[in-house]
Amino acid sequence: MGQKVHPYAFRLGPLYTWVSRWFADDKRYAGLLIQDLLLRKEMFLKLKNAGLGLCEIERSINKIKVILHVSRPGMVIGRGGSGLEDIKKFVEKTLLTIGREKKLNKTVFDPIKMKVEIVVEPIKEPNLNAHLVAVNIGEQMLKRMPHKRICVQMVDRVMTAGAKGVKIKLAGRIGGAEIARRETYKQGSIPLSTIRENIDYAEVPCLTKSGYVGIKVWICKKVN
Repeated sequence: MGQKVHPYAFRLGPLYTWVSRWFADDKRYAGLLIQDLLLRKEMFLKLKNAGLGLCEIERSINKIKVILHVSRPGMVIGRGGSGLEDIKKFVEKTLLTIGREKKLNKTVFDPIKMKVEIVVEPIKEPNLNAHLVAVNIGEQMLKRMPHKRICVQMVDRVMTAGAKGVKIKLAGRIGGAEIARRETYKQGSIPLSTIRENIDYAEVPCLTKSGYVGIKVWICKKVN
């Protein structure tokens, strides 16, 4: 059953919490959800070099709090906190743009009433973050490095960082092959059906010149 269910959604409540935390009525719910999805997408593009692994959004009556989990916090904060101000302006501009393009109700985001707060949290071990591992694999594949060597090295790095197990799955035109195929690289224990196990999961597309290659990463962390 664990292979048919998203590992993060499967553990919501007992182990993980929601990445978007707010309450809304029927009229505002759809607008807020669209805004969160598009804002998160823009943040991952903008902070790709800073190693953004997770973007959490909290909303209250007059405040939006964006929590950024990054592997290189210095690149986000900047000198004297100048980077945080830039990110704050970027978030406000993005929210307004989304509101205009999607024709959302002004109550979804009003820049006069709503305040934006940016919080930066450092990721202590990037090799234990599934999203960062998947992005790293994708970037190396775009440079036409041998996929087998990339995955074997990444599995070793993750296990050395202290993981209980790791699984990497590639699917598509791997290495520019004419026929799409799947390849799996696994080491250690990955109990997907056990809810109490801390499984980090990510899927990232790699748009190579020869075609689309999907990258999936499962990392079983030690439960504190």
